[in-house]
Amino acid sequence: MYTICLVEDEEALANVVKLYLEKAGYKTICFTKGKEAIDYIGNKVDLWILDIMLGDDVSGYHVIQAIREKDKNVPVIFTSARDQEIDKIFGLELGSDDYMTKPYSIKELVLRVNNIIKRVYREKEEDSNIVIYDDYKINLEKRTVEQNQKNIKLTTLEFDLLILLLNNKGKCFSREEILSGVWGEDYFGNDRAVDDLVRRLRKKMPKLQIEAIYGYGYRLS
Repeated sequence: MYTICLVEDEEALANVVKLYLEKAGYKTICFTKGKEAIDYIGNKVDLWILDIMLGDDVSGYHVIQAIREKDKNVPVIFTSARDQEIDKIFGLELGSDDYMTKPYSIKELVLRVNNIIKRVYREKEEDSNIVIYDDYKINLEKRTVEQNQKNIKLTTLEFDLLILLLNNKGKCFSREEILSGVWGEDYFGNDRAVDDLVRRLRKKMPKLQIEAIYGYGYRLS
């Protein structure tokens, strides 16, 4: 769950925005004063929504400056009743990702939050699920393999063997260990099933350097 920190001195507005954000699936923490927000910096926050004009002597500008001293990358959305172009430019120069003028549509705010979260975090998460081996593109989450943008269809066992080998490059696996890791510990079949599975995977992905260890098992070089 992503965490949103909302800094808004209009409590009624803050409560409604919090409700909408939580309905959208976000953990939402609210502050009405800039000093409270600054004191919270350093905790896990995935996106800040900052009102510029706050009730105390600490403005949203002060808060974003304190945020950027700790974290250059966390997204920030400014909200303000001030709609002058110079205010928007100054906010962007301080490192905000977006600027919304009050009164704003809360549904639009949530949409902008969704778009920023997707751009900043979810695309990175998707990239982290991709493994490149030679010219194979392996998506661990979707359990797909592509070579030069062409899909290679693997069975469940073939893909499980591929992942076992990829996660342990250079490690020698006995046939018994592969049986346990791919079929499961409750499998009591012949360990020659491993040889057949390796043969099928080699045929579909010939650039995989699966090395046979005579009398023992296999490893991925």
